[in-house]
Amino acid sequence: MDIRIGIANSPRELSFESAQTSNDVEKIVAEALDGKATFLKLADDKGKIYIVPTASLSYVEVGSEESRRIGFVA
Repeated sequence: MDIRIGIANSPRELSFESAQTSNDVEKIVAEALDGKATFLKLADDKGKIYIVPTASLSYVEVGSEESRRIGFVA
């Protein structure tokens, strides 16, 4: 699934694909914000870990879990 994270005062965003489900990502983000954690930690499907300070989060966009189609679709 695609995940995009907007960072305050930055013109760019983090964008990556993760093997986690949308419910898992939503739970991690909610716990980071509700628990007064100082950072949000997510991993992509290649093993990279992204750590973002919660004070800098503008938004977290979680895409669909549907896999992309390859080729021509009639």
